[in-house]
Amino acid sequence: MSRSERKWDHIRFALQNRQEHSSAFDDIKFIHQSLPNISVSDVQLEMGIGELYLGSPIFINAMTGGGGEKTYKINKELAIVAKNTGLAMAVGSQMSAIKDKSERYTYEIVRKENPTGVIIANLGSEATPDHANAAIEMIEANALQIHLNVIQELTMPEGDRDFSGVLKRIESIVKVVDVPVIVKEVGFGMCKEMVESLASIGATAVDVGGSGGTNFAEIENKRREQTLSFFNNWGIPTPITIIEAASISNKNFIIGSGGFLTGHDIAKGIAIGANAIGMAGFFLGILVEKGIEALQEEIDTLHKELIMIMTALGAKSIADLKNTPLIISGDTYHWLNQRGIDTKKYSQRSIK
Repeated sequence: MSRSERKWDHIRFALQNRQEHSSAFDDIKFIHQSLPNISVSDVQLEMGIGELYLGSPIFINAMTGGGGEKTYKINKELAIVAKNTGLAMAVGSQMSAIKDKSERYTYEIVRKENPTGVIIANLGSEATPDHANAAIEMIEANALQIHLNVIQELTMPEGDRDFSGVLKRIESIVKVVDVPVIVKEVGFGMCKEMVESLASIGATAVDVGGSGGTNFAEIENKRREQTLSFFNNWGIPTPITIIEAASISNKNFIIGSGGFLTGHDIAKGIAIGANAIGMAGFFLGILVEKGIEALQEEIDTLHKELIMIMTALGAKSIADLKNTPLIISGDTYHWLNQRGIDTKKYSQRSIK
């Protein structure tokens, strides 16, 4: 099977891989504020990740490209949505276009449709510094995502089997590129030790990509004759991986992704430590089934929900939301307790 055919396989199966609301989000509960002392008009959603200024904490996370006309169309429409809603957007892995220049147009369309927006390039952990610079140049990217997908590769029939030297390769890229580097897990979460390792080599941000969103193990198992079913339930749930990442230091910016479906989920993700929230499969399903306008309306709804929740909590900014008090319970509490992470600090804090 060609790389472009495999790309479309991933999209096709991702659309069938419907997300259900993760119970881990139910373990996070805000403490009600009867006197928030702000107005809806006081709430501002702007924020930054390193050198990147974002008008919204929500962004369109990496999905596709390199699969011919079908992926070209998806990236074009996502770029239009990003431009019209003011969201940043990441493209899917560009290695296919680096190896086959005939696929470049499926990525280049993003910058053509959104000439002044924040666009994030994307490569796998096998990439070299030359690959990284080529990917950035291809779409005039404002940042570079390097994705980690060990479980997907192991489950993929034709996937990689050697993951030696990944941290050193990422470090070599961080040293030579002129844009922020975001290291992204594709759906199985990052533990605090991995986040600490990435901080030590100078990565600007981590996208913790927890379990609960698109399940690439399930997708790859559908492409196997003999399934590796144990990987279907593998990984760290999204709220837990965000808190693990937030526990190690303030050196890294944290992006939460994996199963966010509502403004309430987004507010919780930010409150427990994320600086921004990436959404992919949920957006893709709306785009393919209902079109550009429907996706733009959904993004507008998410923004309105987030503003309402922040108003109720007395949070005028993303920084305020990250200090609002909340309670952590259930399996999330027990996991974090076993990992030596103090959850009481979340319930005792307050917006200054």
